[in-house]
Amino acid sequence: MEDTILQKKCDDFAVRIYKLDRFLKEKKEYSISSQILRSGTSIGANVAESPNAESKEDFIHKIAIARKEANETQYWLRLLHNVELIDDNCFASMKSDCTELQKIMAATVKSLSSKHNDEIG
Repeated sequence: MEDTILQKKCDDFAVRIYKLDRFLKEKKEYSISSQILRSGTSIGANVAESPNAESKEDFIHKIAIARKEANETQYWLRLLHNVELIDDNCFASMKSDCTELQKIMAATVKSLSSKHNDEIG
């Protein structure tokens, strides 16, 4: 199966998160680095699981979990920026990428939810 645009963007974001984790470990920052590595890579992992969902509701649920992980990742990015472990440019760029993922996932859920409601009604 060919990767979707969302999956490709999630994969690219996960690579950026991985590189950020390595940078943070060089700075001897282990606590936040492990948190952002977990949440930032979990976005793509949940999106990767979604095509194998057991139902439309399960698919929506997997995308919703990915959105929650993206929200958490944005929190860790803000914290890293606020404590000056990442600069303004890094923060703005990574936040923008994360926000784009959130918007795509929100649109996906909205579209599927409205189709689901049309089928019921």
